[in-house]
This record gives sequence, C-alpha cells and structure tokens, in this order.
Amino acid sequence: MDGNQVVDYQEDMIDPEELENAAYNFVQFYRDGGEMHERTGVATLVESVILTEEKQIAMGLQAGTLPVGWWVGFKVTDDDVWQKVKDGEYSMFSIGGTAVREEVEAEE
Repeated sequence: MDGNQVVDYQEDMIDPEELENAAYNFVQFYRDGGEMHERTGVATLVESVILTEEKQIAMGLQAGTLPVGWWVGFKVTDDDVWQKVKDGEYSMFSIGGTAVREEVEAEE
C-alpha cells in the first residue's frame, strides 16, 4: 500500500493496514448484514476483497487502476429490504462497526 489514508463518506479516515485488519475481522467473525444499523439478519456477506496496490499488481492490473479499499458483496435475504434496494429507497450501503475515534491535525 502507498500509506495513504482512506476517507469515508463522513470524512472519517483509516489507514489502509487498519482497514485490511478490520475487514478480515468482519469476514471471519461477523458477515451479517443489517437494515439501517437497527435490525440484523437481513443479508449475508458473500464476497470480500481488500484492494491494495500490491494485490492489484498480483492480479495483473496496473497499480492504482482501482482505489485502495474494501469491496464487498452481500446477498439480501429479506424480501422487504430487497424491494427497498430495487425501488431505490436504499441507494447506499454501510458497514456498521465500532472504532476508537482519534482527532488528527490537518496538514497545512
């Protein structure tokens, strides 16, 4: 990895190595998909890959072709939730989790 931090939708940042560790932990111990961070058991993780520059090269891709990050696929098992996805009511996806928030100083 190039060491650049990943910035999410809420502008939270995570070092690529920490993202990789968190993703492996999620895949190994959880894999459950929920609805709006309130109800669990509506989807199951079926695909997961951490895209690092090293892995891109190993797959025969030019480094940097894809952003460093975590790509996931979930099978939605709840018919009502799946209908909301198809209707566009649920247009984004969020992985719930816990972390220790640390303030960082902005670079000037």
